[in-house]
Amino acid sequence: MRGLIFDPFAGVSGDMILGALIDLGLPPEWLRSFIASLGFDGVSVVIERAQRRHIDCGRVRFELPHEHAHRHLSDVLRIIERSGAPSSARDRASDAFRRLASAEAEIHGTSIEKVHFHEVGALDAILDVLCAMAAVEELGFEAFFTRPIAIGTGWIEIDHGRFPVPAPATLRLLSGMRVRDTGLAGECTTPTGAAIVATLTGGREPPPEVVVHRSGFGAGTRDDADRPNCLRLIACEVPGEPAAGLHMIQADLDDMVPEYVPPALDAIMAAGAVDVVVTQVLMKKGRPGMRIEALASRAALDAVIAAIFHETTTLGVRHWPVERDILPRHEETIEWRGHAIRRKRVRLPSGEERAKPEYEDVRRAADALGIAPRSVRAAIDAEVPADGR
Repeated sequence: MRGLIFDPFAGVSGDMILGALIDLGLPPEWLRSFIASLGFDGVSVVIERAQRRHIDCGRVRFELPHEHAHRHLSDVLRIIERSGAPSSARDRASDAFRRLASAEAEIHGTSIEKVHFHEVGALDAILDVLCAMAAVEELGFEAFFTRPIAIGTGWIEIDHGRFPVPAPATLRLLSGMRVRDTGLAGECTTPTGAAIVATLTGGREPPPEVVVHRSGFGAGTRDDADRPNCLRLIACEVPGEPAAGLHMIQADLDDMVPEYVPPALDAIMAAGAVDVVVTQVLMKKGRPGMRIEALASRAALDAVIAAIFHETTTLGVRHWPVERDILPRHEETIEWRGHAIRRKRVRLPSGEERAKPEYEDVRRAADALGIAPRSVRAAIDAEVPADGR
């Protein structure tokens, strides 16, 4: 299994991750083409080399139109969903921003829907996250790990004023993950970098033995005089299948008004849950009730539990570690009656493949043609079968 190890000995940020991925072998032409496919006006990318204490690094920076946008989570998620990124990259990018929103909400004592993104809602942060999530998939990485993350010292000016390093949201995002104070001055790890690493790795440490393939370095903005300010990524082969590092979280309710369940599920997903479901149960004294079950990484466990307590009437939750097996998958785009339809293709253990069209694309085609979505789905399956013939 192809693994990627983050080695943030000088911290981590979105642009450092992209620079290291370029140095690791991500084709610059692919990155330029991917950014062009996202449909953002006036955006260009500069890909160059930079030296950090005699280490040759990749460096990526965006040239963007000036904007004053201070976005909410819903605005960012809408931008991600409308982008041309593969569905898996969009899912991971959305998860990263839900983590950011959950961290900000906890710090400011508000709900994730009311969080007002400032720096991390800017277009360059959205591009950092989307490009990183798509790039690791393009390079074929399947498992992600991190070494302890350098957090820096001192103070930093952010939109809310002068705060100690690391910024409050950054520290909250790193909950459950190993960090280290190396004496580096200033902000070493940004909220965007922390969100990407937390989403991909869940705080998992590298296995005791791996086969190293190559390494890549991504330059930070500063060029410190006494140490290299860069991120190292290590591409490796991981023996065996690593544990998924997921937790099942369960809560039973018998006194919650059903109409408030859907927003509670949205909040739980926004807090970082991988999935959440509700089932009907018969509780003590014969009362009908419901059971909420959420799946979350160890890094998101506390945030998901907090969301359950905040959004539901439960007085307690149960949780335990679980493992998960998933099928290999990728996204493709087909054309059906003049409409672009994304399909998620999976490969079964037998080698057989099956494909499922994305519901939102099916619905858009159905609305345009004036027919029922279920009829569109049936026609796509009949006219463009999973084998593409």
